[in-house]
Amino acid sequence: MEYDFPLNSNTGNARWILKIPLRSPITQKVDELLSKPKEEPGTPGFFHLPKHLFLPVLPYLCHPKTRLSFSNTNNMSGALKEVRNRIKSVQSTQQITKAMKMVSAAKLRRAQDAITQMRPYAQKLQEMLSNIVSNSDGDVKVALAAERQVEKVLIIVVTSDRGLCGGYNSNLIKLAKQIIREKYTAQQAKGNVQVLPIGKKGYEHFVKNGYKVVDQFWEIFTGLSFEKVQAAAKYAMEVFANKEVDAVELVFSEFKNAATQRFVAEQFLPVLKVQKSAGQKNADFIFEPGKEVLIAELMPKILNTQLYKAVLDGNASEHGARMTAMDKASDNANELLKSLKISYNRARQAAITTELTEIVSGAAALNG
Repeated sequence: MEYDFPLNSNTGNARWILKIPLRSPITQKVDELLSKPKEEPGTPGFFHLPKHLFLPVLPYLCHPKTRLSFSNTNNMSGALKEVRNRIKSVQSTQQITKAMKMVSAAKLRRAQDAITQMRPYAQKLQEMLSNIVSNSDGDVKVALAAERQVEKVLIIVVTSDRGLCGGYNSNLIKLAKQIIREKYTAQQAKGNVQVLPIGKKGYEHFVKNGYKVVDQFWEIFTGLSFEKVQAAAKYAMEVFANKEVDAVELVFSEFKNAATQRFVAEQFLPVLKVQKSAGQKNADFIFEPGKEVLIAELMPKILNTQLYKAVLDGNASEHGARMTAMDKASDNANELLKSLKISYNRARQAAITTELTEIVSGAAALNG
């Protein structure tokens, strides 16, 4: 049984033939809907199926025992135009992705140089700070290293301001939410978890999903500088010292190379102590002017540097992820263009063959 019905498309009003095997389950459903399809005059075996009746039987088209074939009775010029438009659209998109890849590559070079120069210094400072705190043995009261029962938590999440960088932002947000869900479930239930997002994407997500958000520092990447990061670090240290929070977690992406980033979560406050092995002696530091004065001056500066390193890591990771994503998008556009050009050539050849057949048939009719 065959049903003939109109179908609106981008190429205009085409007529499609729906060919259904006689024993198909869709035939019975169509008969029920139409009572009995009426043959169109002059087209024996063809039945008109309006679009409003086609939609109710649409689920039956997916039936495994229903073998369907569609044939377009319209000419091929509309199909050729549609494929040409798609080819132009994909080419335009490919130009954009290639341009974004080049821009990200240029920005990545500067960001990579910055974090490469910063990382050894920051790591050495962190090591020195942990050693000093571990060897104090209670003789110096260090407020930023005081361990308390965790009732309130602040989580700093370093994301980016812009998208189109693959799964970079979504992976960081997933990691932050995983930490809240697994490590601070009780605190979240009491509403004692705050999020300090750095970057527009993280800020928008956590605000939209109803988290308690510190909305003062999410624009840090707009004119990135040490002073802006220092303000965020100072805020975290103040709320910890004033016992407004009992722990500060830092979630960021550690830059490895353009194609690889490692998503990590570190404890920012209280300052971690170095775990001593059995029989290990304390490091012998000579403090000048004095231990208390030196720790009070050094600790905030070292923590500022640690947060700045995390932000630089995130900045380089963002550009690396975007460059990789745009490179893959350009490759995908190439594959799609190849497929579209094959489709276009086939449609063009079919149109030429149809026109030649019509010309030959007309000539034969005139001669006959």
